[in-house]
Amino acid sequence: MKKNATTTKSPPALFKNPILERITHTHIVYPLVIFYGGALGLMIYAAYHQLLPLFSLFGVFLFGFTLFTFVEYWAHRKLYHMVEDAGWKKRFTYTFHGVHHDFPKDRSRLAMPPLVSVTVVTLMFLFFRLLMGNWAFGFVAGFISGYATYLFVHYIVHAWAPPNNAFKTLWVHHAIHHYKDDTVAFGVSSPFWDVIFGTMPEKKRK
Repeated sequence: MKKNATTTKSPPALFKNPILERITHTHIVYPLVIFYGGALGLMIYAAYHQLLPLFSLFGVFLFGFTLFTFVEYWAHRKLYHMVEDAGWKKRFTYTFHGVHHDFPKDRSRLAMPPLVSVTVVTLMFLFFRLLMGNWAFGFVAGFISGYATYLFVHYIVHAWAPPNNAFKTLWVHHAIHHYKDDTVAFGVSSPFWDVIFGTMPEKKRK
């Protein structure tokens, strides 16, 4: 994977098929509405029909949200930055993440397309509904809220100027990963798991 890319060239097409290529681009608003809206709908439905006590519903929501932050970290570190010792791995990492490192200011590829988002949410809920019963309402709501929060943070870090407040830490953290060292700072929505697993940038560790 290329590092520290600052190219101003246009992002390359990832697929020869124009339909597949078109759906690799999406505006951030669509997935945010889908995931936050879906989470709110699940919580309201579960509360209205009293599928779980409210305390349990919000407790499992927080568990799902927290679990997503770990999945986000793990996927970024182990999946998107896997050791590229085979051709298919190079293709996979570039298609799903390497192109973002080469063109970090391309706002149209910072989120999944709406069709993919709806499919993922639906399949996830059906799976966990079978696995967890009514607990799935709070868990999936928390998990997809975590994903939506990650999308929002990731988008504003790349699209907006850093603010002069505590949130600037997220800008700096992610900028280190993109422009200085892509073997550290894998957390986007939070540096928590970088602290836990020792992948904080050296200066931040000190």
